[in-house]
Amino acid sequence: MKKALAAFGRWVAVLVVLLAVLLAGPIWMLASDQIVTEGHWSALDRSSAAIAPSPEEVSEAVVQVYAARAYNWRGAFGVHIWIATKAQNADDYRLHQVLSWRRPTVVSSIDIPDRSWFGHAPEVLADYRGDQAQQMIPQIIDAAARFPYADLYRVWPGPNSNSFIAWVAREVPGFDVSLPVTAVGKDYLFDGVFAPTPSGTGYQLSLGGVVGVLVALEEGIEVNMLGLGVGVDFMRPALKLPGIGRLGMPARVMGNHQ
Repeated sequence: MKKALAAFGRWVAVLVVLLAVLLAGPIWMLASDQIVTEGHWSALDRSSAAIAPSPEEVSEAVVQVYAARAYNWRGAFGVHIWIATKAQNADDYRLHQVLSWRRPTVVSSIDIPDRSWFGHAPEVLADYRGDQAQQMIPQIIDAAARFPYADLYRVWPGPNSNSFIAWVAREVPGFDVSLPVTAVGKDYLFDGVFAPTPSGTGYQLSLGGVVGVLVALEEGIEVNMLGLGVGVDFMRPALKLPGIGRLGMPARVMGNHQ
């Protein structure tokens, strides 16, 4: 009995240490005031970051993927990601994303492509232009309409907004995007436990989005523990930490427009 209790105690200690390590980053993000947690959602910044090309100046088709820290305290853990598309000669952008407060959760609507996400400015993860973008747009729309969990949303471990982006990237040929380690839910797989990475440059193994491993040229090596990721990027040297994200060189913006 004493040996069993001792073994149980060691497992508990290991779990406590693991949780402390995984939560250190998110706690630091909150403590350092890098996350907007004050103010009503309706008063937080939702203006354009002036990243997307203006439809008045650029007639070619555009497909971009944006990520910004999630709303309120959730931003300490991860990001919200969306896809912005503009068909050739179109006057507006259409955003494709999953919103937790909507049913069905998948929303495709005309909107500002690069607007801040409730106080947090976005960054570009992928940028496709011209004929390739034009060919991808109807495929993106079709994949979004077929998203298998449009009536279910779970912040953790998924399916959520980041699970949706990973799904669309895998469904559309040539639509490769390297999702950040802070994209909680990206590792939630819908069909089985093994799949190509959204970047199309490697593979990942994941058990319900809770535990898994990813190896790819673009993403490097990532280990998913309890839905939070830790990793190393060798191509553009950087550490990837829960909550904090990349420490090192910035990730490459994927696409045909560099």
